Amino acid sequence: MASTAGTIPKPAGRPAAAAARLPTFALEAVPWRSMAEATPAWDALALCAAEPNPFYESWYLMPALAAFDPAGDIALLRFEAGGELAGLMPVVRPRRYYGRYVPHLASWLHANCFLGAPLAAAGLERPFWRALLAWADRHAGGSLFLHLRHLPIGGPLHQALNDVLAEQDRQAALVHREERALLASDEPPEAYFEAALSGKKRKELRRQFARLSELGEIRIERSTDAEGLNAWIEAFLALELAGWKGLAGSALAAQPATAHLFRQSLHGAALRGRLERLTLSLDGTPIAMLATFLTPPGAFSFKTAFDERYARYSPGVLLQRENLAILSRDDIAWSDSCAAADHPMIDHIWRERRAIGRFSIAIGGPLRRAAFGVLVRAELGRKPTGIGQ
Repeated sequence: MASTAGTIPKPAGRPAAAAARLPTFALEAVPWRSMAEATPAWDALALCAAEPNPFYESWYLMPALAAFDPAGDIALLRFEAGGELAGLMPVVRPRRYYGRYVPHLASWLHANCFLGAPLAAAGLERPFWRALLAWADRHAGGSLFLHLRHLPIGGPLHQALNDVLAEQDRQAALVHREERALLASDEPPEAYFEAALSGKKRKELRRQFARLSELGEIRIERSTDAEGLNAWIEAFLALELAGWKGLAGSALAAQPATAHLFRQSLHGAALRGRLERLTLSLDGTPIAMLATFLTPPGAFSFKTAFDERYARYSPGVLLQRENLAILSRDDIAWSDSCAAADHPMIDHIWRERRAIGRFSIAIGGPLRRAAFGVLVRAELGRKPTGIGQ
């Protein structure tokens, strides 16, 4: 995973030894509702995954599927090693490819899912990809290729996929690449903040904080338990709805499905110790809030909101200054902003970058693969150079 401060540390897990003990592999597509009974194994897989992805963990993915796929059209690819759950990825068969009629297989994402990295046990990345590609070959149906979205570039999953594609001489292409803000540093929070922002900007933030303090009592609270969580969730939903996202119709509370997903996922994360809440309040009323998913060795800034009536005081930036302390945790080495590339606020505070890509991969027999070659050349306007970028 690309970062100007170096690569993100790989997580410790139960890797190759597990592969030696459990040499048989199998992958099948199962209805997502059938995985409800496998939640303990699913949660155990998340703890030893090659790369963390909270959006594919049980407590987030199951509520998302319930909200957005009530008909059960989306399947889960369930990878097993020696009969034990060792990999998982949701898959769908879209008829359109970025606006054009091109049937294909794809990893499933939605508007509030910010990473598409499958959960695969550390040390079993290559067997996972081999099994997934073999399944895609056998079950291609009307799909012309496999499309993997929002996969981290440069990490163990990407490297293993590259290796498997090379050993199979299978054509693939990186069709889109972007970078988003990442926090990854050994510096103390204050030193990091000083290096990120100019002296003039830091002076302005101190002035804004002082002016804000004149309006009432300022408190900053950090929570990692479920105490008061219901009230916090409702305050967040109301705060976000009152701002520009509410006007645009993109606030979580604007749709019952997304509001329900937010409530369910935060409770699920808190139950497993995977949630951190950060709040900046004025006289007891939240004016900036941040929900972060904790997935050691990383973290993911899931959702943030601020009271736009206090925009002149930059409450969102003041909260992000406090959020730098997340790297003081012994179990967290980096934090993914989940923000769009070139975000106007967080890109000026977090100095590192995480590269995310979309990959298209040939599947099926010779004719289908030949058609894929034509399609990918038309998309890229040049001879594809593979995915190792």
